Amino acid sequence: MDTQNRDKVIRFLKTITRPDLPIDRISDDDGLIKSGLIDSLAMLEIIDFLESEFGIDFSETGIDPVELESIHKILDLIERRAK
Repeated sequence: MDTQNRDKVIRFLKTITRPDLPIDRISDDDGLIKSGLIDSLAMLEIIDFLESEFGIDFSETGIDPVELESIHKILDLIERRAK
C-alpha cells in the first residue's frame, strides 16, 4: 500500500466527514457510509477529489460505488487507475 496516497485520502476524508465521528475510529476496510462517517453526497466530493488529485477519469468508465466503499477500496482504485 502506498502510504503517501493513504495519507492524502485520509487528509481529504477528514475535511468531509462528520466532526462527531473521527476517521481514526474506523479501519481501512470499514464501510465509510455504513460506519456513518460520510453520507451519499460526500461520495460526489470523493469522486471530485480522485479526479483532481489523481487524474482518474470516470467519464468513460463510470463510477462503481463499491470501489468507494472503504479507504482500502479507494486506495485500490487509485493504484489501478491513477495517471
